[in-house]
Amino acid sequence: MSHEILKALGLSAELSGTYLGQGEWSTTSDAGTLQPVNPATGEVIARVHASSQADYETIVSRAQAAFKVWRTTPAPQRGEAVRLCGEALRKHKDALGSLVALEMGKIKPEGDGEVQEMIDIADFAVGQSRMLYGYTMHSERPGHRMYEQYQPLGLVGIISAFNFPVAVWAWNAMLAAIAGDICIWKPSPKVPLSAIATMKICNEALKDGGFPDIFFLFNDGGTELAQTFVDDKRIPLISFTGSTKVGRMVGERVAHRMGRSLLELGGNNAIILDQSADLKLAIPGIVFGAVGTAGQRCTTTRRLFVHTSIYDTVLETLVKAYKQVEGKIGDPTLSTTLMGPLNSPESVQAYLAAVEKAKASGGTIATGGAALTDRKGNFVLPTIVTGLKNSDEVVQSETFAPILYVMPFDSIDEAIEMQNDVPQGLSSAIFTQNLKVAEQFLSAAGSDCGIANVNIGTSGAEIGGAFGGEKETGGGRESGSDAWKVYMRRQTNTINYSDALPLAQGIKFHV
Repeated sequence: MSHEILKALGLSAELSGTYLGQGEWSTTSDAGTLQPVNPATGEVIARVHASSQADYETIVSRAQAAFKVWRTTPAPQRGEAVRLCGEALRKHKDALGSLVALEMGKIKPEGDGEVQEMIDIADFAVGQSRMLYGYTMHSERPGHRMYEQYQPLGLVGIISAFNFPVAVWAWNAMLAAIAGDICIWKPSPKVPLSAIATMKICNEALKDGGFPDIFFLFNDGGTELAQTFVDDKRIPLISFTGSTKVGRMVGERVAHRMGRSLLELGGNNAIILDQSADLKLAIPGIVFGAVGTAGQRCTTTRRLFVHTSIYDTVLETLVKAYKQVEGKIGDPTLSTTLMGPLNSPESVQAYLAAVEKAKASGGTIATGGAALTDRKGNFVLPTIVTGLKNSDEVVQSETFAPILYVMPFDSIDEAIEMQNDVPQGLSSAIFTQNLKVAEQFLSAAGSDCGIANVNIGTSGAEIGGAFGGEKETGGGRESGSDAWKVYMRRQTNTINYSDALPLAQGIKFHV
């Protein structure tokens, strides 16, 4: 299976992890080796040669040269380059989706869905390439015209996480490309193959279309190059997706050199069910939100607040649904699988530690709570925990695993207060048939998250809206809406077409 998937994408069992530009992949073989593992079996999929310091310097130098050309390329032409990338991804969707499932561990439909996100953001970016609008305003000075415009920013550094090996790169890279920027990508060391395959697909499409290199790739054998990347003054923007702990360090280091950072960090997302909730909608939304990607999404549903009048019914129904999922845990590349493995043995240990901490804090395991030791791979049971308070430490922190904490509430005010009372602020949702409750949840006094949904779950955001969150989630916004602006520099322009030189604010200055 692994060999067939690699072959379909033009990959082999031993690969360079560094795209240097100009059609050249590095031949470095002494900077360390990455060995991505199939999390369902524990078997090494391939060997990837890491990048050297010299490779990194070559990439940045070539990227700087490429930017001088790309920034003057008309934006609609930049959109055409992205369109070609989207078309190439369409052709390779099945194979690349399978590789994402194989290497990361998410089920095949989710792997395919992730590639579809890449295609969708490419389509979005093509349209946006003709809509990089500025503003025109009236000057207070006669004979003057004033307006604002957006200019290309420069090099954009993209550091992506293991749980979305390709989509997060595309959210950034497709928009940065039409903005006139050059992208340098450092993927998670756990999933280098998906990144290499993506680079080959997109860069071959660019070459065939007569476009220059706009995407570069390096894989760090340790952390030294990543730190150099974050500290590099030649890269005005670093987009980082990952944990709050690491993201805080990235933000501080980039700020120290007066650069920009776009941070997409942790989530501790909640769903509220009031007494009018349509359970035919709510239950599937909760289950997918909590167990999809084996709980390894930043938008995973981790807390569930249920009105006391329906609490027992909801809990009983959820436990039955989880039992059904248990019977379909397995190989993520099979169409019958509903939940794949966690990505690493360390993730399994973090899951088990959280379960023990929940029990020590007074929680009850309603279902799940154990690793599956009867097979190879990093498999665990999806877990529901009751009996805890929202203020308990284990509930307040994000465990990247399929653990759902279920808690009752009596009033909507109480539910919203609990939902907001965590350090993170990414995604949130409410299921209700009450218009007033829905509007309260979406008001300034409602959810404090960057994403707030009504009658859908916390995960599965569309690319048309800006994606990101508040508080310890980092405040960044990627993907749709006007997120393109972060990849550009804003410039205010004033033109004097009169024969006088009046000053603003009526200031008089005579020499």
